Amino acid sequence: MRARAAILSWLLAIGLAVGSGGAAALEVGDTVRLPDVQTLDGRTLPASALAGKPLIVEVWASWCPFCALQNPRLQKLYERTRGSPLQVLTISIDKDPREAGAYLKQRGYTFPVTMDSPALQNAFGKRKGLPELYVIDARGRVVQKEVGEMLEEEVAALERYAH
Repeated sequence: MRARAAILSWLLAIGLAVGSGGAAALEVGDTVRLPDVQTLDGRTLPASALAGKPLIVEVWASWCPFCALQNPRLQKLYERTRGSPLQVLTISIDKDPREAGAYLKQRGYTFPVTMDSPALQNAFGKRKGLPELYVIDARGRVVQKEVGEMLEEEVAALERYAH
């Protein structure tokens, strides 16, 4: 347990170090205006396509051990909620999109992924750690924020936003 706490502290420090410019971190109750994003598979998701429905956004990296534990849980949620109003978008902070793409392919993940960008950093503000997950309601308001690994039942509980 101590080792896990030490690793989490280290990841939080790394998260702060790789965080975005001076923008304050997005918190529960804040409204976020998302930019258009391009997914790793080459599709453009206009901000209008992400608006008006609940959205889960996860920030992750291929080198993050807690992301490696949480992403399979997010994939299951993504598969269970397909066809519902709930959308999922993940943001890789890897420096090289090829690394993120190889990570996804190796693990069979199909959730939408975009690479971090100045526009996304401006929208979400300073990062607090990894993984970082936001639930944004249909009005663009952050209704839940989680920093660090979420357990299986915690990720599964996000399904409530699909209804």
